[in-house]
Amino acid sequence: MTTGPARASAPARLRASTPVPAHARSSALPSCACARLAGVPSCACARGVCSGRAGSGPGRPGARCSACRRRAAMCAVLRQPKAVRIRALHSSRKFGVAARSYEELLRKGCLRFQVPVPGSRLCLYEDGTEVTEDYFPGIPDDAELLLLTAGQTWQGYVSDLGRFLSVFQEPHSAVIQAARQLLADEQAPLRQKLLADLLHNASQNIAAETREQDPPWFEGLESRFRNKCGYLRHSCESRIRGYLREVSAYASVLGGEAQEEYRRILDAMGQKLKDLRYHGSYFDRKAPAGVRLCTPEGWFSCQGPFDLDGCTSKHSINPYGSRESRVLFSTWNLDHVAHRSGFNMQGECGLHGLCSEVL
Repeated sequence: MTTGPARASAPARLRASTPVPAHARSSALPSCACARLAGVPSCACARGVCSGRAGSGPGRPGARCSACRRRAAMCAVLRQPKAVRIRALHSSRKFGVAARSYEELLRKGCLRFQVPVPGSRLCLYEDGTEVTEDYFPGIPDDAELLLLTAGQTWQGYVSDLGRFLSVFQEPHSAVIQAARQLLADEQAPLRQKLLADLLHNASQNIAAETREQDPPWFEGLESRFRNKCGYLRHSCESRIRGYLREVSAYASVLGGEAQEEYRRILDAMGQKLKDLRYHGSYFDRKAPAGVRLCTPEGWFSCQGPFDLDGCTSKHSINPYGSRESRVLFSTWNLDHVAHRSGFNMQGECGLHGLCSEVL
């Protein structure tokens, strides 16, 4: 009755006292994270009883089975330092950092940028995917990571594009200078065009309003125009007066009662336009939102030709930004509204659509 338990416990004492082969201690690394990530199954080598061949009897000293060799090879690869590039939000500096684990990488990144480790995290610059300990082994060498501190977020290239577009709202002298330097050395025509457009838009003095604040904008204009809003309001009024004169000329081709009725309609329309000051507020960025066609900053969006609902090319322009934009804006058409009665004459009080010539 007592021999059974003794025989059952003997192998346990034997396994505990059997020395572990050197190769198993140095490279098999029982139950290590590397092996789990690599999907390598546990084998007798990891338990210190490798036979030299999986599923065979006792093997020769120093031999390893195929599973054990695969396990050791994968551990060796996964334990190599991973070299990546780290940058911080709102910083152009980048650092090359090598680490064997996510914790080590995060610690080194925080040290480089002098930020606290608590609350900090790493994500892929490309799409904002957050890096974890499990994800770390799959990151390719030379990947670009972004270090975020508490409260910061990153959505990948979309976030960077947002920062890029903000340059046009609040131009920075450093950005403009950098663009000029790049343009001076650039040889590729496409990149030259992109840099030239960026420089043109970033250099616009949109916020300026008076002649004293932006003298180049007023070049070629009469001295009586002292501010941008005043000139563009006058420009809109002149356009609508011109439309009214144009349709008035058609009266000569009519005769009799038709001409009389036509002139009566024109007189009524002209008086109404006069009362509304020829809708000069359409181009005035300081006018109330309901009576202007632009944003408070002066941006106009193409609304497409009169027979379509919108502009598929999404054209936009700000004539308040520069003299060149002001001149180009004069080529945009101010179209009429189609009324239910079918009276679609240009100069009608309901005209509201701006359309770029390039459609």
